[in-house]
Amino acid sequence: MEFQVLCPAPDRSLTAPFPPGRLRKSRAFSFLIFSALALILAACSGTPKWVSKGGGYMSEKDQKAFYGVGAVTGIRNEPLAKETADNRARADLAKYIDTYTAYLMRDYAASTTAGDFTKSSEEQNVERAVKTFVSAHLSGVQVVDRWEKDEKSGKVTYALAKMDLASFKESVSQMKELNETARDFVRKNAERAFDRLQQEEDRRNAK
Repeated sequence: MEFQVLCPAPDRSLTAPFPPGRLRKSRAFSFLIFSALALILAACSGTPKWVSKGGGYMSEKDQKAFYGVGAVTGIRNEPLAKETADNRARADLAKYIDTYTAYLMRDYAASTTAGDFTKSSEEQNVERAVKTFVSAHLSGVQVVDRWEKDEKSGKVTYALAKMDLASFKESVSQMKELNETARDFVRKNAERAFDRLQQEEDRRNAK
């Protein structure tokens, strides 16, 4: 008597490739999962560098800029908290621009008096005109970033304000309140003064 062994036919659905549509959906789903994880990790990565560093003079890539950081705690009205932090960031930025302007005008005074400081009143007028101009234009300074953190005392809202050196130089060099000599000096020496002041700040922070 012969016995016949019957083997089940192989399930080809296990080895068949995914249809193109299902494969695309699978890849899209995987991409969404990885993107979500990346966002979560970024959000949990900690405090932004600019919050810890504060305002100052910074060079990024080929751009030099003034930065100011403002913060406010305990304001429950979110729009008001953002507005307050923005205004404080602009006020912080103004301090660095004032220091820079005084630094730049001191160089200007040294170049024009040539040891004769009888012209000092003129240089003071130039410095005052630049500071007045900058203060009048602070409302237009761009707030480029914000960050929030929950503390025991309440939510803290941070804001980062920025004014790039190129815009500052262009605006000041067109001021009618300045004579041609002062405008020309700003055009030629703004970046050099910025670099020197940034180096001095870096040395102070390194101590």
